[in-house]
Amino acid sequence: MFGTLASGDIEPARLRRDLRITCNLGFSCGGFEDIGMRLEGENLVPRGAEENREVVAETAPFQVERPLFQQTQKLVVGYALTPKKKKSFLQPKLEFMARRKGICFVPIDLNRPLSEQGPFDVVLHKLLGKEWQDVIEDYQQKHPEVTVLDPPSAIKRIYNRQSMLQGMADLNLSDCSGSIYVPKQLVVLKDSASSADRVVEAGLKFPLVAKPLWIDGTAKSHQLFLAYDKHSLAELEPPLVLQEFVNHGGVMFKVFVVGDIIKVVRRFSLPNVSSNCEKAKANGVFKFPRVSSAAASADNADLEPSVAELPPKPFLEALVKELRTLLGLRLFNIDMIREHGSKNVFSVIDINYFPGLYLNLLCYGKMPDYEPVVVDFFHNLAQAKHKKRHYK
Repeated sequence: MFGTLASGDIEPARLRRDLRITCNLGFSCGGFEDIGMRLEGENLVPRGAEENREVVAETAPFQVERPLFQQTQKLVVGYALTPKKKKSFLQPKLEFMARRKGICFVPIDLNRPLSEQGPFDVVLHKLLGKEWQDVIEDYQQKHPEVTVLDPPSAIKRIYNRQSMLQGMADLNLSDCSGSIYVPKQLVVLKDSASSADRVVEAGLKFPLVAKPLWIDGTAKSHQLFLAYDKHSLAELEPPLVLQEFVNHGGVMFKVFVVGDIIKVVRRFSLPNVSSNCEKAKANGVFKFPRVSSAAASADNADLEPSVAELPPKPFLEALVKELRTLLGLRLFNIDMIREHGSKNVFSVIDINYFPGLYLNLLCYGKMPDYEPVVVDFFHNLAQAKHKKRHYK
């Protein structure tokens, strides 16, 4: 499970005995050599630096950590991800850190029945389609002891921007240092040009943010536009959601949720629309820049304190707790904005399931230093499962 630590100097039998490598899972988890890395202190470094090849130097961290291996409960995570998601999520550093906690990631073979694979403690997935949803739901019924991240029915809800934000007004946040609301919105299923009268009837005010109704994993489903007047609505392609634009100082907060763990980053967004005169100068539809990438980070920008200040921690903790219950999800992120000029009046404008967490090997993408967060999440799952079995 933990692979080979050093080459030639440590006999395999002693290594397997000391690290208590499991041999009865029916599969193997690649070793350190599989990822082209070696351990140097607490860090992973590329193999090839041949100075300091003594056995003691490479094995010292594991002599210290051996009691942890012996006490840690093993957790097998079967994953079904798209090639793009696998490449971005299962980075060598994540797999290495997971192994040290007794966590093993195993690919699910989509060409074989899921119940014939494993056994798994957790199934992690992000695949679309009715066929896969049926497979997972059937597996959940036959294997209730396995944690599925996350239930397909819960994921499906936030793939529809009409149902995504339903129930937000009922969240219990009365004792928190902030308040939440959802901007007025309208669903347009067809004929955007004739939706102008409906916009007026619904009491929506321009400019309006236009979003595709369905999130299907494509870049197009995340493309947003700003419509400045009723004439510009004809340029939009339904089905879509029209949502009132809220001035927010040009900064959005992306709140990443991994179980009980919360991380917040700032992203640049559209600037405030300051006056009716400014609106009148704009014609047609404005295409939003992509604000989800790390390149749009506003964490180190020189911003007004009232704009840059992160949402209060007690407020975020209460909001996330309520949303976990409402949505039935453990892996998601919230896009929030603070109403410009307010102290702590926030609007939730979008929710994403299991978002991209890693940009490339040089830059920790959308969630900085995501690996320890993910490993701690799965480690906590392992401990919870162990306690549950122990007290049965």
